[in-house]
Amino acid sequence: MTDLQCAARVFVARHGEALYESELLSDAGGWLSPLGREQARRLGTEMAPERISHVWTSDMARAVQTGEIVAAQLGVDVVVRKGLREFGVGDAAGTTGIPDPFAATFAAWLEGDLDARIPGGESGDEVLERYRTVLEEIADTHRGEAVLVVSHGGVMCMALSALARNLSMSHSRDLPMPNGGVVALEADADGWVARSWAGATLD
Repeated sequence: MTDLQCAARVFVARHGEALYESELLSDAGGWLSPLGREQARRLGTEMAPERISHVWTSDMARAVQTGEIVAAQLGVDVVVRKGLREFGVGDAAGTTGIPDPFAATFAAWLEGDLDARIPGGESGDEVLERYRTVLEEIADTHRGEAVLVVSHGGVMCMALSALARNLSMSHSRDLPMPNGGVVALEADADGWVARSWAGATLD
């Protein structure tokens, strides 16, 4: 990040509950269920007091739809960035996902081994770098403003734990991110600080 005269406040939210065309794993975006739409509306209500200036979302449909519902409530624009998407499924595409093909790699990431790679997919370092790049763009673009980012549970738990200087990499191990859950971040010249995690205030 460039030198920030006034910190940006960035609220990163997981998209609403989604439905998918197939039970097989893929990188397709899915779409919001009726509950997911209600979760998005609830998110918009929760964000209203924060005076959100823009909504940024992953390019996956479930995130875009969540962001558009919130943005319509708040009367702001939506910006889409591929770098905010969930980690890719790699070689697991087309499988049932049972047993969990990502468990070992994700556990390694939360232990700090970001060289670990989803078979046929991204390493932790690659996921973190693309995510960091977009968050830094947001912080530089919206100095002194509040912004909502709509993203995905897995990448949020890994990347935000890595980026926030007051969190450990293992912070999210027992704290899964619910649909509509929010992490509040502040950006300053020294990097990122997490102020809350899915409703729990942080020191």
